[in-house]
Amino acid sequence: MDFKIVLESILKNFTKGNIRYGLIGGFALGALGVPRSTVDLDFLVNRDDMDKIDCIMKDNGYNCAYKSENVSQYVSALNIYGGIDFLHAFRTISLKMLDRAIEKEIFNGDFRIKVLRPEDVIGLKLQATVNDPKRLNGEYLDIESLMEHYRNDLDWNILNDYFALFSQEAKLAELKAKYDHAH
Repeated sequence: MDFKIVLESILKNFTKGNIRYGLIGGFALGALGVPRSTVDLDFLVNRDDMDKIDCIMKDNGYNCAYKSENVSQYVSALNIYGGIDFLHAFRTISLKMLDRAIEKEIFNGDFRIKVLRPEDVIGLKLQATVNDPKRLNGEYLDIESLMEHYRNDLDWNILNDYFALFSQEAKLAELKAKYDHAH
């Protein structure tokens, strides 16, 4: 996937369509200053915008390969355009994530993109470990990389809420002892 070509078109159309979105996943880690290789793009989007997103994606040559209440996956037959996954925000917690999204520069300032805050990316990665325990090691590498990078700026109250939601308070206590600058 050529991320720059894809994002140039997608972001322009997101702006035109007033799409409520936030970048998540591996590419979001890079935008947040924690580079990690990835092969696709992942977004959290307001579910009410999915009809507009469907049009944008189809206009850009993508086909919808999968769609459920919670996620949509779009793929292109051309490798340069790759695949883009959308998590649908409709619950209060995911809508708050979108409200807290921050703008970041990518590609040396060529583009600005909305990215979920580190705490919210951590929350989604925590959810991924609960949904699929085989992902635990990889997701925790990302979680700890974000905590290391943002240790002085993390909102531990938001993190407390996420870890409590998934009954992972003991793990949070361990991480907090390691990364909370107040300790």
